[in-house]
Formats: sequence, structure tokens, C-alpha cells
Amino acid sequence: MTKSVLVTGALGGIGKALCKVFFENDYRVIGLDLQATENIPNTDVCIALDLNRYTIDNNYREEQNAKLAENCDGLVALVNNAAVQILGGSNEIQISDWSETLSVNLTAPMLLSQWALPNLIKNEGSIINISSIHQNLTKPRFVSYATSKSALVGLTKAMAVDLSGKVRVNCISPAAIETDMLRAGFENNEEALLSLKKLHPVQRIGYPEEVARLALFLASEEAKFINGANLQLDGGISSVLHDLV
Repeated sequence: MTKSVLVTGALGGIGKALCKVFFENDYRVIGLDLQATENIPNTDVCIALDLNRYTIDNNYREEQNAKLAENCDGLVALVNNAAVQILGGSNEIQISDWSETLSVNLTAPMLLSQWALPNLIKNEGSIINISSIHQNLTKPRFVSYATSKSALVGLTKAMAVDLSGKVRVNCISPAAIETDMLRAGFENNEEALLSLKKLHPVQRIGYPEEVARLALFLASEEAKFINGANLQLDGGISSVLHDLV
């Protein structure tokens, strides 16, 4: 049987790495992305999908599910990687931003998992959710994002229990990862990026390929006893206590 993997957010930094690593390991890769107007590198099929609309428009969801059904033979893994990060403090959160964040980062993974379950159960597959260090450690103005990522970890654990013996569900929570999005957030300030790297005990930030290789492992036969786990891929930063100096 051809092994297929469905990757959301396939045009992002981590998404591209996920597609590449799975593709190079003989998976048939179906890439989903809001901006998928042309072929996504290292995919066999690419599908343009608006995850926010997917959660609120029943007709759109049915149309997209039918399209997915045509392309997802042999599905053994679903990687819920897509996310939005809309910043705002507690006193300035707009309900539209809050709703979009929860729709894309939490509700869409649940609905896509629900759609994929028949195939995943049949093929003894697994679901891999990409959360964030913000599920545990966060900073000001990340209220919506941190909430959604915390809830995604909760969803992972709840589904792993609920689907006992049918489908494994695990989560990866990366810390800072070398992507264009991260660099844009630091406005490509190399000095600030160097300071960020030094905060990590490994003295660097992570690479997208490291997230992808961990996802590949979680989808493999070697990870059959890992279920309901939230694996922190953080270079040790969650163990660091900073003193005032």
C-alpha cells in the first residue's frame, strides 16, 4: 500500500520541511495551504484550502472533503501544522481575530482529524499536531495564539484517550524555529536573533527539518507506543530560569 500523508500549512517554513522529509521517505504527500495556487515543493498533490472558512461554512467544508477524498488513498498520517498568529493584548483582542485564531489553530485540526478518521483507523495511522512552546511558556500580546496552542495540546490528549486502540494522536511543541516568519518578527535583526539563540542551552534555535524528522518518527512503526504525548522540541529553553542582573 502506498503511504500517504496530509500536511496543512504546506507552504510555511515548517510545512515545506514536513513535505520534503516525508516525500524523501517514500510517502505520497498531499499538501494543503491557503496560498496553494501552484505546485508545492515535494508534494504529489497540492490543494488550496481556507481553514478559517472550512470551520464555518458547511457547504465549503463538504466540497473540500470531497476533494480530499479523491486524493487521500492510503492515508496513514495527518499533520495539522497550519496556524495563524495574530498578536494582541488582553485589553485589545478583537473578536474577529480571536475567532480566526481558534478556528484555524484548533477547530480546523479537530474537523480535519474527524474527516480523516475512517482512513486512519483502516490504515492504523496517526495524527500529529504541531503546537508551540506558547502552550506552556508565553509572552505579552500572544493571548489568542497561546490559548489556541494550549487547547491543541488538550485536544491531542483527549483524542488519544477517546480513540484508544484506533488511532494514535501526538503533538510537537517547538520553541523558536529558523523560518522566514520568525525572522520577520525580529525584522531580520541579527543581534536580536543572536541573543535569542544564546537563551537556549544548545546555543541555537531549531531548524524546520528537526520538527519534520520528529513528525516522521511519530508517524512510523517505531513510535507505536507513543500516544497522547506532547513532545517539547525546544533546545532546553523551557528549563532555563533567568535571574535579574
